[in-house]
Amino acid sequence: MTVRRILEAKGRDVVTIEPATTVADAVRLLAERKIGVLVVTGSGGELAGILSERDVVRIVAGGGTDALSGTIADVMTRDVTTATEETTVDEAMEIMTRRRFRHLPVCVDGRLVGIVSIGDVVKRRIEAAEQEAEEMRSYIHAAAG
Repeated sequence: MTVRRILEAKGRDVVTIEPATTVADAVRLLAERKIGVLVVTGSGGELAGILSERDVVRIVAGGGTDALSGTIADVMTRDVTTATEETTVDEAMEIMTRRRFRHLPVCVDGRLVGIVSIGDVVKRRIEAAEQEAEEMRSYIHAAAG
């Protein structure tokens, strides 16, 4: 199973934010939307960075609440690991586990087309395991009958 299948099932909406936005405004958006990450895009819609809840905690721990008046451009993660639609669920899980992050933007030809979370990936893995178990039960039942 690929990331494309996850996006087809969950949708391709991604909450994005501009680099000039303040950290305080980004925090409000994270809270309002009940999400854990904002994808930072440039004026042409290209992927410029990412800001996660963990980044916000690190920022406030290092600079206190004064850090909230800074811009996303000053604090975002610029070196963003991405997936393609052809990335397998296993590959996505490996990337997120090894790199210790929970969200993986999906790009096609350098353009953002969606995002998958570790929750999305785990859900697909569980569904696949349940389907395989059901197929085995059916096979055993048919063989015994």
